[in-house]
Amino acid sequence: MVRRFLLPAGIVLGIVAASVVAHSAYGALKNPPSSSPGAGSVSQTCMPQPCANVDGYVLWVSNVHVDGAVVHMTVKFQNRSSSTHASPEDLQLIDGSRHASTPAGDVTGCTTWTRHQFSKSGDIFGPIDICFHVTNPSPPFTLRWSPDEGAFCCETDIKISGA
Repeated sequence: MVRRFLLPAGIVLGIVAASVVAHSAYGALKNPPSSSPGAGSVSQTCMPQPCANVDGYVLWVSNVHVDGAVVHMTVKFQNRSSSTHASPEDLQLIDGSRHASTPAGDVTGCTTWTRHQFSKSGDIFGPIDICFHVTNPSPPFTLRWSPDEGAFCCETDIKISGA
């Protein structure tokens, strides 16, 4: 009699536990922990600003200027981390209207690139001139960088105050 009760109860408890684990995992993947410069594994130990350092993977931004509804900038990467590559998909520019855009490939003078593989620690990629279409061309801008540092790592925002 007790055995007939324990088996269904065990199955129900197993389903509930699996549901809790699945819900937690989905939430973590949907909303991974994000960082801002100076928080968590992201540090401000890079110069000159604006830049970001994520566990030894550094992104520098320079030569920012606005031409109409296009923001131009130069980026350079140096990798001393576990990340294996730099990719245009890792970058988004957020304008003053909170509109996010990815690097534009249709602007003269701006470079498009495919995923760049780093071959050894300390490798540098760039400088690369990239552009973003924006809906609000007035600074400040935020360059959101999401380097591939593992399943639950980093998204960092680089504030760009003037252009």
